[in-house]
Amino acid sequence: MAGWGVLIIGLAVIAGSALWLLLSTGGEIRYTADHTGTRPMWHIWIPAVVGLALARLTPPPPRTAPESGAPATRGVCLQAGVLLASAVVFAVALRLVTGGHDPEPAHTILKLVLLLAVPLLLFRVSRDDAADREPARERAAGQRRYGPVVPVAAWLFLSFIGPFARPSSDWAADAGPVTLLITMVLVFALNALLEEVFYRRWLQTRWERVIGRWPAIALASLPFAAWHVGIHGTGHLVTDLASALVHQGVLGLFLGYLWSRYRLMWPILAVHGAINAAPALLGML
Repeated sequence: MAGWGVLIIGLAVIAGSALWLLLSTGGEIRYTADHTGTRPMWHIWIPAVVGLALARLTPPPPRTAPESGAPATRGVCLQAGVLLASAVVFAVALRLVTGGHDPEPAHTILKLVLLLAVPLLLFRVSRDDAADREPARERAAGQRRYGPVVPVAAWLFLSFIGPFARPSSDWAADAGPVTLLITMVLVFALNALLEEVFYRRWLQTRWERVIGRWPAIALASLPFAAWHVGIHGTGHLVTDLASALVHQGVLGLFLGYLWSRYRLMWPILAVHGAINAAPALLGML
């Protein structure tokens, strides 16, 4: 019952945010921290929904996710609670520290402390062998499977080439090759890699054992979306939070389902990495 409650509340929060934006901005949302441009929120939703549907239709490797209601040890419950608290603190602290101003270096420092250092310390003092081994064992079983290629390719096409493509950026065209390479590597490591490891591999995986697959996906998606207020904010907290929930929250549902269904890191890293890099790279063409 707790899992169903979390799922219903999570989806209701996203749906309520969409309604608020329809009434206040006509459904337009800010989609990048690089500028204040907006685009219709359904341009974000359609690739995610198509990707979700194709992932559902593409058979996963056997035993790729824990069954809903699988027993969670005390260690898993402790880790799940601390990781969620760390995610919430990160979102709140980033918003308070930045206050609508330049998020660096606070963004990087808070991320390294709360999304990396705290979890590593937690795992050192509170170890649960079953939770630690589960993703590795399931990933190894799925490494020979290529099912995720279909939903990931569809999402990439719709997001960057099709009629709902995100606008490109001209930043990379003005950057030197060394600057471009270093920036891309750092952005991938600090954003795509660190965030996907924390929100999906660590946070979501443990909550799946506590409340089930879809409730855990929804739960992990909310703080993943909320922290973006600190870098995408316009000064109106309610609208900024609603925009993050209908953008990164829906994206989080897609990423979370890819991880839960396939237990492979490359699909979620490909999607997240493309969000950060593709607009700049396409702008060079």
